[in-house]
Amino acid sequence: MRLYHFVLSTNARRAVMTAVHLEAKVDLVAVDLTRREHLKPDYLALNPNGKVPVLNDDGFVLWESHAIMQYLADKTPGQTVYPQEARARADVNRWLFWSAHHFQPAASVLNWEHNVKAMIGLGAPDPAAVKRGEELIVPLAAVLDQHLVGRTWVAQDKVTLADFALATPLMAMDRARLPVKDRPNLMRWFARVQELDAWKKTNP
Repeated sequence: MRLYHFVLSTNARRAVMTAVHLEAKVDLVAVDLTRREHLKPDYLALNPNGKVPVLNDDGFVLWESHAIMQYLADKTPGQTVYPQEARARADVNRWLFWSAHHFQPAASVLNWEHNVKAMIGLGAPDPAAVKRGEELIVPLAAVLDQHLVGRTWVAQDKVTLADFALATPLMAMDRARLPVKDRPNLMRWFARVQELDAWKKTNP
């Protein structure tokens, strides 16, 4: 299997974290977004969206980070990060969808304005966009913080794909100026995620 990724991509990192945690036999292939390698014809043939990550498993090409996480887990006998029991799996899925549709997009607004634009020379943050990003992320952080009261992990009683999915948008917390540090339960949980081998081994 080949997993195409970019080391600074929060979306790609959750897939790479999953592969590392599961000790999946994947070859990591770097795609440099700063050099626009994701827009080259050979890469667009894999993913017409021009995004990372992409998994190629002997000709089966899969994009979307959360789908890749699920696929890697399903291919790994004895794994515990993606439960088999219906309700437990639905609990994890709930947070994966929440990550994909709410938390990641909200965090990405501020990451783009405060971090990525400076990195690629697109000028200063747009105040209107920053305001919109803050208005999006603040209530979501509150939801996650409240959910984590008395919990060690997001879903179930052990680390799952939900933790990998929700932690990666926070990897650029300081540079993106994400307004989440006043959420004590969220911050304690994030500190636990950062102690995982899968997090440490995928640090940029």
